[in-house]
Amino acid sequence: MDSGRYFSFAGGPAGSWSVFKIATVIGAALPIVERLEILDGHPPADIAPQWVLRGVTSNERYVTRAEKGLLVAKQAGLGRPQAKLGAVIPIRKNAAWWSMTQDERRAILEEQSHHIHTGLKYLPAIARRLHHCRDLGRDLATPEAPEPFDFITLFDYAPEHAAAFEDLVGELRATEEWKYVDREIDIRIARERGK
Repeated sequence: MDSGRYFSFAGGPAGSWSVFKIATVIGAALPIVERLEILDGHPPADIAPQWVLRGVTSNERYVTRAEKGLLVAKQAGLGRPQAKLGAVIPIRKNAAWWSMTQDERRAILEEQSHHIHTGLKYLPAIARRLHHCRDLGRDLATPEAPEPFDFITLFDYAPEHAAAFEDLVGELRATEEWKYVDREIDIRIARERGK
């Protein structure tokens, strides 16, 4: 779908995806928009989005070598022709999550919550790409992260897998890990016919 590492999610009156639902799961809402453009890089100056979320793809954190091998073997790429539906789910975790060490977070994420194991059950029908936002634009003089979310996950799937996607997000939201989420927005999108 895209080749870079820095992505922008621009919500507004224009974009290649139609937004058919924006639900606030927890925390502050995002303004409702009609369209979403997912861009490799910064939005061009000639578009006027209502909001822009930004993230970068990065190395996998919290996965073991064996888990990474399983993910790579099963993961489908984004942008498959049959994947006409998608979701953009930005989340922010609370200070208690970030005060833990990486191994403590891993224990909650996988040993207690089975996040990776749960995701594997839904591959390759549901493709996903994780974007990290927490450190974008942060400098030593600014203690608060300028981006409103820590992570943005982009999913796409065929219409016949819509119920499976609901099961996936339902399972993840019922875990110990999700007790640390203090802001989450669920943005559902559909690709226009012929695109």
